[in-house]
Amino acid sequence: MDKLRNVAIIAHVDHGKTTLVDEMLKQSGVYRENQEVVDRVMDSNDLERERGITIMAKNTAVWYGDTKINIVDTPGHADFGGEVERILKMVNGVILLVDAAEGPMPQTRFVLSRALEMGHRVIVVVNKIDRPDQRIHEVVDEVLELLMDLDATDEQLDSPMLFCSGRQGTASYSPDVVGTDLKPLFETILEYIPAPEMDTESPFQMLVSSIDYNEYVGRIAIGRIERGVIRQNQEIEVCNYHNPDDAPVKAKAVSLYQFDGLNRVPVTEAGAGNIIAMSGIGDVTIGDTICARGAAEPLPFVKISAPTLEMTFSVNDSPFAGREGKFVTSRQIKDRLMRETLKDVSLRVTEIEGSTDGFNVAGRGEMSLSILIETMRREGYEFQVSPPRVLYQEINGVRCEPVERVVVDVPSDYMGSVMEKLGARKGDFIEMTPVGNRMKLEFLVPSRGLFGYRNEFLTDTKGEGILASVFERYEPYKGEIARRSTGSLIAFETGEAVAYGIWNAQERGAMFITPGTKVYAGMVVGVCPKSDDVSVNVCRTKHLTNTRASGSDEALRLIPARQMSLEQCLEFLADDELLEVTPKNLRLRKRILDHSQRMKAVMRNK
Repeated sequence: MDKLRNVAIIAHVDHGKTTLVDEMLKQSGVYRENQEVVDRVMDSNDLERERGITIMAKNTAVWYGDTKINIVDTPGHADFGGEVERILKMVNGVILLVDAAEGPMPQTRFVLSRALEMGHRVIVVVNKIDRPDQRIHEVVDEVLELLMDLDATDEQLDSPMLFCSGRQGTASYSPDVVGTDLKPLFETILEYIPAPEMDTESPFQMLVSSIDYNEYVGRIAIGRIERGVIRQNQEIEVCNYHNPDDAPVKAKAVSLYQFDGLNRVPVTEAGAGNIIAMSGIGDVTIGDTICARGAAEPLPFVKISAPTLEMTFSVNDSPFAGREGKFVTSRQIKDRLMRETLKDVSLRVTEIEGSTDGFNVAGRGEMSLSILIETMRREGYEFQVSPPRVLYQEINGVRCEPVERVVVDVPSDYMGSVMEKLGARKGDFIEMTPVGNRMKLEFLVPSRGLFGYRNEFLTDTKGEGILASVFERYEPYKGEIARRSTGSLIAFETGEAVAYGIWNAQERGAMFITPGTKVYAGMVVGVCPKSDDVSVNVCRTKHLTNTRASGSDEALRLIPARQMSLEQCLEFLADDELLEVTPKNLRLRKRILDHSQRMKAVMRNK
């Protein structure tokens, strides 16, 4: 039964993993002749499709000849790195995908180092070779340098290299030849990736590498069977390597599924080497080992790395609270957050001492938390969130903070402003590499220093820069970093914004609202170029006299309002501000809405 291969696709975000898997599915005959096919079929939730990123790792399987290839499509974004580490436990080799123009990026480095540590075989695929700005030969050298940098073994340095266009579904063995189909890739997987070990005689044992959740059957454990055979309705035990003193939990394998194409196919039994999904175990979690009854032997497993960022989610207490959301109480918010921890194990939710309506939610990065906020918002939840803050750690009696490796790819003209800004944010410059007429710069920057920087970065580079970061390590606290150099324009009274009020206010700064927007006192309605906050009255109407009608003046010229996305709102937040999130609106507001109380608080803090 060596007709089985387990392989993961690893790469940096947006280098074309999901598109390549699409083509592999098409060419292996998963679809019927006339079946309508969705692009990027593996990105199944709306947010993944809109943003063009993979959030949760997905399992699929294709047949090539009579060999079944289990493929795991992993997330490329740094915030979902925890997913990647665990997925690598399930497979025997990886396909490393690198963009033919961008070359290896920080996330490529992160996932590749993990794969090499586990001794996995690597197939290097240079993707997007049809890009007009491709630099195939330089990228090949960069990949080899990266492998040497990460202390790859001689065998790993000799990894096969293929040249693909995921979009056109072609692969070739030579950089100068365009292939006709993905046959070279399938052949290389069969030849180079080893079949999993098939010990079917020993008692059943499986490490849970990922979790799915279903309203009907609860949690579904997904993993590779290390040894033995499992049959439907078999009695099993669940244990955990990191809790050796806990007694194994007895359970039953209610239903078993294998992956075939895009479907989960129910099976009555499965043997060693297969990747399966199993339901029937109540509170199973990632890292648990499922064993045959009476043969509990937990498998070691990498502990999920601790979160580096935290935000407070609390009940909305603004004057407009409860008008737009379906779920608004603290109990509903808490239940939803707890349900998320069932699926996302890198998330930590804790109740705030002495408060019943606030919860601290810690995660791996701004991206993963903003996706949780957006998902909850679409489900009808209404709540408010605080600005993100980093989690410090005491290491040998020293206060340490998380530091990220940041790689910036910018046109040479904008290099100066990027270096100046990151320097001011306590970034250490590491190296600089010219790439055509662009520059690739590497820095180590405290996570705090990146808050609010991405927007500035896009402005500074006229939208042409690429910025990517990945958590590197904890380092001693680097001192104060100025968070934001601008102030907020704050609505002075509650009511409806009118054109005349906005026209008067816009000379103070850029506005976020349009005429007709309902506002309340203490709501942030714009940004002021100076560092102090300014109160403005956007509900102010023109004073009428008996000699002049309100419409007889020249038309008021309003500057278009600045539209802010969820990420931009989170980056904009000052320490004394909150973001009110409802299914219909995102509103920035001050923590203390009353003007005089806010002024007293400011004076006290000076």
